Amino acid sequence: MNKTTNDSQLLLALNKPKAYLVTRSDDLGRKTVYSLLPQWAFDNGWMPIGRLDLESRGLLLFTRSGKINDMLTKPGNCKKIYEVWVRGHVTNDHISQANAGVESKFGLLKAKVKKLGIGGAKTKLKVELEEGKNRHIRRLFGALKDPKFGTPLKVITLTRVSIGSFKPSIESGTWRYLTLDEEKELI
Repeated sequence: MNKTTNDSQLLLALNKPKAYLVTRSDDLGRKTVYSLLPQWAFDNGWMPIGRLDLESRGLLLFTRSGKINDMLTKPGNCKKIYEVWVRGHVTNDHISQANAGVESKFGLLKAKVKKLGIGGAKTKLKVELEEGKNRHIRRLFGALKDPKFGTPLKVITLTRVSIGSFKPSIESGTWRYLTLDEEKELI
């Protein structure tokens, strides 16, 4: 991708597909997000801002600035929005529990949750986080039980659709620089 004068010097975005690790390299030889970026992103030290686990997809930002990375990952500074499909019936009680916080063996897990729809035994949700712990959304719903079967709810798909004010339309597996206006609005 060719750089234009309206492109950020500090931030680029990738729409991460499922089955890519957010790491520079993997001892097991699995695919990493750097295989989707130009070689110079690896060579010049572009680092991911936050993480998405192997099974998750969606928006991932990269920067070379530790200051920007810290600012965008500090709890309360930048909300992240996800679209999530959960196997099981997510009730209003589940949503209230998620909004208030659920104790788990990983500590208190909390998120703003809104039900978007139902498809059979699955529920589509909008989940907003201001602080993301490791596998936060998966663990939050795993700590809640399906009222019909008594089994933990399970996240089937998880897609990050926005970070702060930035909600781009980028094809899966592709990247682009943020524009200067997008950069200014985000940071």
